[in-house]
Amino acid sequence: MQDLWYSEKYEEDVKFSVKITEHLYSEKTPFQQIDFFDSKTFGRFFTLDGLMMVTEKDEFIYHEMITHVAMAVNPEVKRVLIIGGGDGGTAREILRYKTIKKVDLVEIDERVVRLCQQYLPLTAAPFDHDNRLILHFQDGLDFVQTAKNNSYDLILVDSTDPIGPGEGLFTYDFYHHCERLLSNVGILINQHESPYYESDAYEMKRSHAKIKASFPIAKVYQFHMPTYPSGHWLFGFASKKYDPIKDLKSDKWESLGLYTKYYNTKLHQGAFMLPTYVKEGLENV
Repeated sequence: MQDLWYSEKYEEDVKFSVKITEHLYSEKTPFQQIDFFDSKTFGRFFTLDGLMMVTEKDEFIYHEMITHVAMAVNPEVKRVLIIGGGDGGTAREILRYKTIKKVDLVEIDERVVRLCQQYLPLTAAPFDHDNRLILHFQDGLDFVQTAKNNSYDLILVDSTDPIGPGEGLFTYDFYHHCERLLSNVGILINQHESPYYESDAYEMKRSHAKIKASFPIAKVYQFHMPTYPSGHWLFGFASKKYDPIKDLKSDKWESLGLYTKYYNTKLHQGAFMLPTYVKEGLENV
């Protein structure tokens, strides 16, 4: 029997491979190539243009860290904008909060949502049963350019890498409009790439420079994501008012009784304690 492997190139001489048990589905949309696979170790996963997006085994890490950090700083968030996130995992986590009144999710490629509903119900369940969630199938940059001032308390940029459909989400114009859309207590969390491999570190620096130019408070925190390049991945935390450490409301968040497999309020504080090489890379932008 032939061995089938999914491989993603990290550098010219480095790649990550997973033995797959079945290639479930493949489709070329007007925006990107979508593939779904099954594997023994990581369960079901999907890729966009050959790049790993979500696996059943470790998706909880990414989705918990993109949502709960901001909610533990400002538990009063009610209006949320998710840019990207077509797999549904980020929406699933934010909608666990009963205080959330409205979530707009903007995904450029409707096929990502529909295929995740079919092949990844673990993350896509919110699309079927929560009427607080409104789907918008359009470009994220176009959406923020036309949305009204002070429309949201929290923006979660759950984007792909800054190539192809995700490229416009890493621009000064995009972050400027995000700042405009946020309330006076608003928080922005953005996918901040990795500090490890050269190409990822370059995008990390570019993204951070633009965030710093758009918000008075701009910090970076880290998490371990086994199926992303190097496993060392970052999110950006930007706000008009709140500092992610000084304004952490541990007791309030813990009183909610939300079970999380990765996130906790002690880890929250530690996640902002970055290695020296990462701090130096972020400072020199």
